[in-house]
Amino acid sequence: MLSKRQLRRVATWAVDSPNLLARQVNRAYHTRAFNREFNHDGVSVVDEDWDTLIVLDACRYDLFEERHDLPGTLSARESRAAHTSEFILGNFHERDLTDTVYVTASPILERGYQHKYDPSFHAVVNVWQEDGWDDEYNTVLPETMAEYALETAERYPNKRLIVHFMQPHYPFVGSGLALDKETVPDPEEIETDVWHEMMRERASITREEITEAYHRNFDVVQPHVRELLDELSGKSVVTSDHGNMLGERARPIPIREWGHPDGVYTPELVTVPWLEYESGPRREVVAEAPIDETEGDDAVEDDVVTERLRNLGYAE
Repeated sequence: MLSKRQLRRVATWAVDSPNLLARQVNRAYHTRAFNREFNHDGVSVVDEDWDTLIVLDACRYDLFEERHDLPGTLSARESRAAHTSEFILGNFHERDLTDTVYVTASPILERGYQHKYDPSFHAVVNVWQEDGWDDEYNTVLPETMAEYALETAERYPNKRLIVHFMQPHYPFVGSGLALDKETVPDPEEIETDVWHEMMRERASITREEITEAYHRNFDVVQPHVRELLDELSGKSVVTSDHGNMLGERARPIPIREWGHPDGVYTPELVTVPWLEYESGPRREVVAEAPIDETEGDDAVEDDVVTERLRNLGYAE
């Protein structure tokens, strides 16, 4: 069932953008009339065999296959998610993960603690807080993530490690495109990110320009993934939480879809890379009680989380 807020959105979409209204119909189709909160056909990543799981946010399989030059064996997997919130809910919610430390550039987990997620990690390192956030690019840069990941691996040598990079997810680092100026800054707008501007067909950038910027964002993160593969001992897996639509046709209503809307499980959104690489001895993993481990202030102000999410293209 749709909430009152969602119903208001649908009414607005019907006037503002038929594409957004059609997306809601497609979402109902994929989630079986909104009865599924994530893609149940996807792999449970925490049940797979790895010492380090490197997550590249919004990285499509075909992009990874075409542009990567990393060591290891690559295959395709089906994700449980078309959105990071679904990835967290489908893989981490109510799971005993006290043998795992989560190092993340994304504020999605922090927002979810207040609403619907209940994971039990041994520790969480929120790199997106003040000292890890880059104000110029409005994201966490991949070199910062790699630095935090290596420090965390040294600090917790007997834990599994999840390293959640932001790239190739928007914003596009160093693209030269003023994509943020294509969005609507009015907080009263229903959606404000660049993908919804593309859905509304009112962004001035072309499909080719935004695709190239997205591809280059993968090139930006790849050297730092290689650094982790070189430095971290054991079995590492490089994957993604979900893919990204770049104007391909969705289904069952064949609108051109952009971004990564939750509840829309097209191949472009749920087919993700799964690169396995082993180097050196495996980690001896031990589960221990959760600790209060945050970088920066212990308490994260809600408006800070909201601002970070908007910077990353997530509409409230």
